[in-house]
Amino acid sequence: MVDEQMVMTALFEVEDPELKISIVDLGLVYAVRIEQKEGECHAEVDLTLTSPGCPAAPEIMAAAHRAALSAEGLDSVHINLVWTPRWDPKIHASEDARMDMGIWD
Repeated sequence: MVDEQMVMTALFEVEDPELKISIVDLGLVYAVRIEQKEGECHAEVDLTLTSPGCPAAPEIMAAAHRAALSAEGLDSVHINLVWTPRWDPKIHASEDARMDMGIWD
């Protein structure tokens, strides 16, 4: 049975093409929910971007969808693009990602 951690592990492989850092490490993945219904397994992923005008948005969204769907046992995935809370690397990004971006808190 697939769980949230399996989907997060799959999403870890997706990088922001400009920053070359995993979207998970950047803290762009806000939530993963798994729903079992009528013998099928569906995932909902809440994802944000580094900015509303991110030129790589279509690429990131498509890569996140493909990666999440690769989690064994999933039948479908829906990526929700969310803007709340506003992404802040000092709050959402991992320590390694902040160091890679030169953010010394």
